[in-house]
Amino acid sequence: MTNTSRSSRSSRKPKSPPPLPAGGLRVTPLGGLGEIGRNMTVFEHAGKLLVVDCGVLFPEEHQPGIDVILPDFTSIRHRLGDIVGIVLTHGHEDHIGGVPYLLKERPDIPLIGSELTLAFITSKLTEHRITPKTVHVEAGDKHRAGPFECEFVAVNHSIPDSLAVAIRTDAGLVLHTGDFRMDQFPLDDRITDLRHFARLGDEGVDLFLTDSTNAEVPGFTTSEQELTPAIDHVFATAPKRIIVSSFASHVHRIQQVLDAAHAHGRKVAFVGRSMVKNMGIATELGYLKIPRGLVVDFKKLRSMPDAKVTLVCTGSQGEPLAALSRMANETHQIQLNPGDTVLMASSLIPGNENAIYGIINKLTDLGVKVVHKGNAKVHVSGHASAGELVYCYNIVKPTHVMPVHGESKHLHANAELAIRTGVDPANVLIGKDGSTIDLVEGRARISGQVEAGLVYVDGHTVGKVTEETLVERRLLQEGGVVTVVAIVDADTNALTEPLEFIAKGFVHDEHIFDKAAEKVEHALARPTTTKLEDLDELESLIGDTVARHLERAYRRAPLVTAVVIDA
Repeated sequence: MTNTSRSSRSSRKPKSPPPLPAGGLRVTPLGGLGEIGRNMTVFEHAGKLLVVDCGVLFPEEHQPGIDVILPDFTSIRHRLGDIVGIVLTHGHEDHIGGVPYLLKERPDIPLIGSELTLAFITSKLTEHRITPKTVHVEAGDKHRAGPFECEFVAVNHSIPDSLAVAIRTDAGLVLHTGDFRMDQFPLDDRITDLRHFARLGDEGVDLFLTDSTNAEVPGFTTSEQELTPAIDHVFATAPKRIIVSSFASHVHRIQQVLDAAHAHGRKVAFVGRSMVKNMGIATELGYLKIPRGLVVDFKKLRSMPDAKVTLVCTGSQGEPLAALSRMANETHQIQLNPGDTVLMASSLIPGNENAIYGIINKLTDLGVKVVHKGNAKVHVSGHASAGELVYCYNIVKPTHVMPVHGESKHLHANAELAIRTGVDPANVLIGKDGSTIDLVEGRARISGQVEAGLVYVDGHTVGKVTEETLVERRLLQEGGVVTVVAIVDADTNALTEPLEFIAKGFVHDEHIFDKAAEKVEHALARPTTTKLEDLDELESLIGDTVARHLERAYRRAPLVTAVVIDA
């Protein structure tokens, strides 16, 4: 059986980088440049590799059936033995979610990170039956991994224990901010250590890798504390149950919710495996402060008055299998009722907007009041806005800058900020996934490109789904499927019986395939066709003929397959 809808993208082979000059440092982002997610950067020096972050990207609507998307390990797969460590800047999925897949290829790579980050990734690796080798570091610590000396800097983000990392080699000093912002009134009293940034700047930062997510946003990012009145208002006015959806790693936001629930006499239950697990870890390590008796098992809330109930779950990004999405689709054990309030306490990941608005509409149809960042001040970003980035450029005064973590528009906006602060435009490098940036004798330049495609995780399969597979899935989703069964004479390839058409999800009447059958008969009657002996070629010919006819005659492009049977 041959798929005849073979519209695939041809990829131009990238320019391979030359050998790294002796004493040089090569920086290769394998994800996070051109998208929000799957952050991963590889540093190469003196024959060894250091990885900073290894995250996942969440799929968009045009990638049906995909669970997550990984960085492409192709360029380092033959050098796994040279990796001296993986530095994890913080515990969000877009920075640690890909680690299990890399460790499956070499389980003993040391993981270097802060307490909460290592606890989150260790818990995740338990599900993959991997016991990691971990190196616990804190802000201010220095750690040598092979030829790399790593120095860690406290930064403020939407999850505790986040770190920037300065990497020293004989080639120079690189400062990678990770995800950060400059909240001056953080909930956990952990501010971005600008004095540490300044000391590194005085030493001389040769290459500055900076978070670009909010580079288009003017001014400074709002403080977490400014959300407290809006969240408190929801708890003061909601007449029935409150269902809060958030990232399972958003410890700061969950703390605000717990504080509001406690102040208004509500009990709280965590819903969903990842939420229960992560909040348990955060509580055990002291990052989440829970008043005694506030959090109870979900089953206990069933007997309580609705006005005393708060549920905290995942699903703020419209993920089909997350708890909130299933509630909206009425497939979850928790049934939402008119008068309930849903508080969506996370940002919108670019590409997920339609899915999220779809969930909001379904919740509204159920009579639920939905509070989100579009109608209330219930979320702030975890990323530095333009004013904060400029501030950092003026403090660090780097020689070279490469914006990271963002879509193309964010990278270019960040580059413009660097130039406006006085960085030489020739020294501001706009890379993309797979770009190799070589720092040699104090000079950084883009030297080439390695493979850095999207690696799809589909259930238990990794990397098996291709762009062609997704094209097929979209065709199935949008146009249905048509199967053509042809019984032919083995000697002449002529039809011995009329074609049989089987259609699923394709709107048709009884005569719609008559013309298609005629065109197939004409194609089989050609002299070149009668001599075909390869069944695959014959199936392709029949399927292509039917597909072209349906597209021209009906403006529809179903997935067409053909089955040829010798009479």
